[in-house]
Parts: sequence; structure tokens; C-alpha cells
Amino acid sequence: MSSAGRWGDLGERLGVGAAMAVVALICVWVGGWLFTAMTVGICAVITWELVRMLDPEAPAMRLGIVVGLALAAESVLPTGYALLLLAVPVFYGVATINEHRLTYALYATLIQLAGLGLIFLRLDDGITWMLWLALVVIVTDVFGYVFGRLIGGPKMWTRVSPNKTWSGTIAGWIGAAVVGGVFAAILGVTSELVPISIVLSMAGQVGDVAESAVKRRAGVKDSSALLPGHGGLFDRFDGMLGASVLLLLITPLIGFPFPVAG
Repeated sequence: MSSAGRWGDLGERLGVGAAMAVVALICVWVGGWLFTAMTVGICAVITWELVRMLDPEAPAMRLGIVVGLALAAESVLPTGYALLLLAVPVFYGVATINEHRLTYALYATLIQLAGLGLIFLRLDDGITWMLWLALVVIVTDVFGYVFGRLIGGPKMWTRVSPNKTWSGTIAGWIGAAVVGGVFAAILGVTSELVPISIVLSMAGQVGDVAESAVKRRAGVKDSSALLPGHGGLFDRFDGMLGASVLLLLITPLIGFPFPVAG
């Protein structure tokens, strides 16, 4: 592949990525209802994209709205009621679509859990930990993209994701470790933040590969064409989906968030 072909989409990716980053940073900084609204909207759009890939004949817009409304309600309900409500979009979707029902059920559950995890992280633990998680996922993605194309080498899983290389994958882990080390040093928290950052990086990569498997089964390159140079929101937030769900699940085990010095 020529240099121009290898980096031909970089300018467009950077421009759209910068615009997305500005909007996301504003929402993260303000927090509250604005961050919740952004998260609910993203989860609704991701569901719409997912359903369009799984079953083009299904009412994707309606299912996206159902997931968004359910997530908005779950974010303010007591935990028990929220967990019960989480099942509503799952069963409604299974009864509505005709193809790949199990895949939909799994993703509809994970999308809601990821949304709840992000909302609770920002509202309960503050902007610092939200930025840490976001940077772990972003740096993993950026390092994987840049170093995977610079170094190349053996492919990680050609049948599912033909562009993923082991060099990019390992570079993503290293980038996440750096993010964890920097935050641990600045905040004065335990060095365990470094391996935890690597584990979340891996979870993000699993989310990326899982979405690639869905796209390959659907025979599409991108989840949608909403974001020039990036594809759809699912393409951009697949890593955050995996990382945020894992963080939500392991939080009781690791005693997160860690006490901040000072």
C-alpha cells in the first residue's frame, strides 16, 4: 500500500474527530443533564445502527428510541427498578426483529449497561475519572491506528478484522499504560491504575473486534455514514462500549474509584 493510500483518510478523520472531541469535552465538563442527554443520544443512535445491520427490515429508529428512553429512565430510577427496565428494550426488540435476535439481545443489554456506567461515572465520581476512562479508550484507538499502520506486521484476526495488527494492538496497551501511569502520578493513587488501564484497553479492543464481526456478518464496511472518515457512532464508540461495561462490572472488586491524594 502506498503512503498516500495508507494515510489518505487521515485529514478527514482528524477534522471530524476534533469536532467530536470538542462536543464531547463540553458535555463531559458540564456534566449533569447535558452529559446524560449526550450519552442517551449516542446509545439510541448506536442501537439504530446495530438494528439496521442485523435486520434491514426491522424498525431500527423505533428500537433506538426505545433504548434511549429506557436508558434515560434507568439513569434516575433506583437500581432495582432500573435493572428491571433494562429488560424491556431487549424483549421488545427480540419480539420485533426477525434476524440475529440473540446478537441484538446481547448488544441491547450491553449498550444500556455501558450508558449507565458512563452516566454514573461522571455523576458520582467526577470529571477526572471520566476523562481517565475516555483517554484510555482514545489513546488505545489512536496508538493502534498509527502504530499499526507504521509498523504493520502479523494480523491479529484476519477473518473478523483484516486491518487489525498485533503491533497496533500492543501499542494500544502501551498507550493505555502510559495514561494510567500519568493519572496515578498526578492524582497520587495506587499504581494498580496502570494494569487496570491496560485491562480496560483490552476490553475496548474486544468491543472493537466484536463490532467488526457484526459488520462482517452484515456485509458492510461501516455501521452507518453519519461521520465522514469514521463511519457511524458505533464505529467510534465500540471501544468505549467494551471498556465502560467492564469498568461497571469490576468496580466493586477493585474498590473504584481510588482515593485521590490531597
